[in-house]
Amino acid sequence: MQSLVLIVWLTLCAVQDARHRHIANALTLGVGAAALVYLLWTGSTWLGAPAQQGGLAFLLALAFTLPGYAMKRMGAGDVKLMTALGLATDGMHLLGAFIGAGVASMLWLLLAPKVWLYMNQRLEHGVRHINPKLSEKQPYAPFVLVGVVCTLVWTH
Repeated sequence: MQSLVLIVWLTLCAVQDARHRHIANALTLGVGAAALVYLLWTGSTWLGAPAQQGGLAFLLALAFTLPGYAMKRMGAGDVKLMTALGLATDGMHLLGAFIGAGVASMLWLLLAPKVWLYMNQRLEHGVRHINPKLSEKQPYAPFVLVGVVCTLVWTH
């Protein structure tokens, strides 16, 4: 059940990021706060890992995202998204999300020029920020969603 909540949350973040190039603080900070409260209250993450694993994943998320933020390669929403994900999961799922997001974004950059030609105009307009021709900096949350889904499939 917690995996489903995680996927729904990431889907909302991914859609918002693809449509607006922005993730609302209510989604990132709200879920991060809920994950922290759950972690402190139960002593485990949403996915059942010990609290120490959630804390380590939080620190890993900061270590991986803050340099990208400082170099203006990632937005603040991406940092908040990944730290909330760390609090809700564990180090293995967080690393899987990063690796999966990297692979998914590479595949998107290779395949998108061909796929984009055949997209419905309404859909194309709705997710215009992931158009590989218009932006050199792609939204990150859709790729994180793919990475998390692949990680959850791999681990279960």
